[in-house]
Amino acid sequence: MSDSLRAAAERETLRLEEAWRQAVTQDDGWFDATVPCAPGTPPWPGDTPFSCGWTMRLEAGDSVNLSSVTMSPHVGTHADAPLHVVAGGRSSDAIPVQPFNGLVHVVDVRDVRGAITLATLRDRLCVEEPLRVCLRTGASVAEGRFPESWCWLDAAAAAHLASRGLRLLGTDAPSVDDRVSKGLETHHALFAHGACVLENLDLRDVTPGPYELRALPMRLHGVDAAPVRALLRAVR
Repeated sequence: MSDSLRAAAERETLRLEEAWRQAVTQDDGWFDATVPCAPGTPPWPGDTPFSCGWTMRLEAGDSVNLSSVTMSPHVGTHADAPLHVVAGGRSSDAIPVQPFNGLVHVVDVRDVRGAITLATLRDRLCVEEPLRVCLRTGASVAEGRFPESWCWLDAAAAAHLASRGLRLLGTDAPSVDDRVSKGLETHHALFAHGACVLENLDLRDVTPGPYELRALPMRLHGVDAAPVRALLRAVR
């Protein structure tokens, strides 16, 4: 390569790097609502926490750093697959992405104790038949501890909404069901109508209202849940 071509290539590289820096630092309105998979992220009691190990390290003379991860797929923000509660149900690699992307209504239910009824939810929604709803319960592992309790959408309300088009129910709590539930009726009601579940969101700085949601569950074959990176942008 001639000196002039090399200089032109270097200038183009610098231009692209500067354009990239500007793109990743500008405020485009997106808010990261993801609870990270990290050593300090509380798992469900008794579940496998996040840990990171290393099979190769540069300081050990290896050519690269190469890590390995051990964790439950329910650590941090994640999508439950039907397999989580249904024997022979679809696993996380079959979770559709469309329900996790589009208009979502964030509803503040921090004042509710126990089950959220259909009437209570509708009083706080600007639409009667939403496609996506995210509940801000205020009981999030983003605080660094596993919550003792939280409110949840009543199974009858979940079934009613899902039968009329609800495609996604999200929550900042560790589960869309009550913490002590063994039947997981809300999970079953949603999955029975083809709706999806998104849990462990970080909504601490999110006010109620309509948002654009972008969330992509990882395609992990044969498992009952998938980590998700969830982004929200207010609809103006």
